Amino acid sequence: MRTVDPAKHQARRRHILDAATGLFAAKGYERTTTAEICKAAGISAGNLFHYFPNKRAIFLAVFDEEGDDKAERLVKARGADDPWQALMDLVDHLAAPATEPVVPALVMEAMVQAYRDPELEALLSRGNADEHAAIAALLTRAADDGLIDPELDPDSTATWITALIASVYTSAATSPGFDPADQLPTLRLILTRYLQAKPHSS
Repeated sequence: MRTVDPAKHQARRRHILDAATGLFAAKGYERTTTAEICKAAGISAGNLFHYFPNKRAIFLAVFDEEGDDKAERLVKARGADDPWQALMDLVDHLAAPATEPVVPALVMEAMVQAYRDPELEALLSRGNADEHAAIAALLTRAADDGLIDPELDPDSTATWITALIASVYTSAATSPGFDPADQLPTLRLILTRYLQAKPHSS
């Protein structure tokens, strides 16, 4: 039997995913064919199926591949010494991919497909729940440290923060004049003014 080099296998797998990502973002999942993915990746159909059994597996892997890196980032954020700075850094990290050309359209396509694919819906829901939990934990710590308004409910506030982050993606995908890179500082400003406690008048 031929020995498989794990590093080369992973690199080729990543190459296929990168090629497929651009197609899924530009054409959507339904209109993208495996033949087009093979052509974009520069491989044969037979070679493709050594890495993925079908197109659906490729689409799922596009989102699943980010899971480990994101999970590590969330754990690191929750354990940071300064919960306020960790929260702002996490917001930046979660919103930053919206500045990449293909990502907003890809996220919108994932939302559409999630209605039809329970496995994809579960994958996205797990990721959203992990983000929400990390943000709520940082909000709780920041409130305990007197860094934000203690009257804000952490869970409800985390929901609003994730909704604002999501709006960066949807606006980038649907509004031609919306530049997410220009809007990220505004997102931080909105959150800062919303979250930080105001001094009480005497």
